Amino acid sequence: MVADSSTDCDIATSLTRDFNNGPLSNHNSDDAKNPGSLRVRGKCSQMCYNIFIVETVCVAWFSLEFTLRFIQDRSKLAFLRQPLNLIDVVAILPYYITLVVDSTSKEKKGSGNSYLDKVGLVLRVLRALRILYVMRLARHSLGLQTLGLTARRCTREFGLLLLFLCVAIALYSPLLYLIENEMAPTQEFTSIPATYWWAVITMTTVGYGDMVPRSIPGQVVALSSILSGILLMAFPVTSIFHTFSRSYVELKQEQQRVLQRRTHFLLRSRMAGLGSNLSLESDMLFPIASTNTRDMNE
Repeated sequence: MVADSSTDCDIATSLTRDFNNGPLSNHNSDDAKNPGSLRVRGKCSQMCYNIFIVETVCVAWFSLEFTLRFIQDRSKLAFLRQPLNLIDVVAILPYYITLVVDSTSKEKKGSGNSYLDKVGLVLRVLRALRILYVMRLARHSLGLQTLGLTARRCTREFGLLLLFLCVAIALYSPLLYLIENEMAPTQEFTSIPATYWWAVITMTTVGYGDMVPRSIPGQVVALSSILSGILLMAFPVTSIFHTFSRSYVELKQEQQRVLQRRTHFLLRSRMAGLGSNLSLESDMLFPIASTNTRDMNE
């Protein structure tokens, strides 16, 4: 017993020594030496702080731009109803909500793990919404504006496409499930809902290959589902393509009209400025003639 206890103590001592000198301690020492690592034991490092500063500057600029546009607009309610402005709000608000939640979570640290878990989930969701910053490019991108206008105009075509796919999936999935259960040597299709997933990836010509029909009748059903999926998706796509091209031409013409209006306005303002300067110079050069003409007019 004494020998066993001494060997256990030796094993514990060696494990402790290995743990202290192991990869974790080396990792912590490397993190302490390298300030460029993102996190050191949950604390924000220098790189993380720099990213936070860049994000703060960008959000401040976006907030100032949105506030000025909101103040300048005459109809506040119509301004907030526009889709691009709603995207701006959803992209900007998570930053401020994250700051508020961080401050409240620091104050309520000792209230329990459940509260901290909920706060962490909210913060992860809000940080994931920062990807909406990319959607701000739609304000300055003609292609993204065309895509949004096409999706708005082709809601009926998208509905038809989904309807066609749903009908075909509901037709081929039970048929393939019954055939494979009766004739296939190996059962890869466990249920009809699982076969729905196979029908979706087959009719959209993705084909992951995770579930494959093994029997010859099942392969015939799979071939017919592939061909029908190609045909069903081709019918509404032609209308969507024509709508996309027409929307692109309309937006491009509208953009050209806006540029022409701006150039005409600048030219008129410059001409008005030149006319006022010429009248002032003539009054300075010929003051007597100008007064005589004014008297004769009176």
